[in-house]
Amino acid sequence: MALFQNAPLWVAVFSIFFAQFVKIPIHYLATRKVDWRLFTSTGGMPSSHSAAVSSLTTAIGFEHGLDSTIFAVSAVFAIIVMFDASGVRFQAGQQAVVINQMRTDFRNFIQTTREWPQKDEQQKIEELKTLLGHKPSEVYAGALTGIVLSVILYAFLL
Repeated sequence: MALFQNAPLWVAVFSIFFAQFVKIPIHYLATRKVDWRLFTSTGGMPSSHSAAVSSLTTAIGFEHGLDSTIFAVSAVFAIIVMFDASGVRFQAGQQAVVINQMRTDFRNFIQTTREWPQKDEQQKIEELKTLLGHKPSEVYAGALTGIVLSVILYAFLL
């Protein structure tokens, strides 16, 4: 099956899993807390999006050359993904922080002005996810992770 012989695809998939997994020990070193949910979450160090697209682009460069059209398409795709990860998605996460704080403040205001009884889980509103995007350093680390993994895999395995 040709799908299983598509090295750029598998290098990119491996880079995603590697970047997601390495977030756990990095988070532990920073906070001394193990959080296994980081394996399936967005955001954080390093960016798995950046690792995926940079390893894919590097692998395509190895397979088809830096002067190929498919490399150009992949490089532009990688730039757009990394720009989005550090720009739009990061700002959306920052907005979620402010909105969550406003919601908390509003609930506290209502509770102090009216003595409403709290209803258990039905009244509990889920907070917006704040870790959506990446800081530029996280994108850079993800891109570097993807490139290094792609080079290592091509040098020793493929």
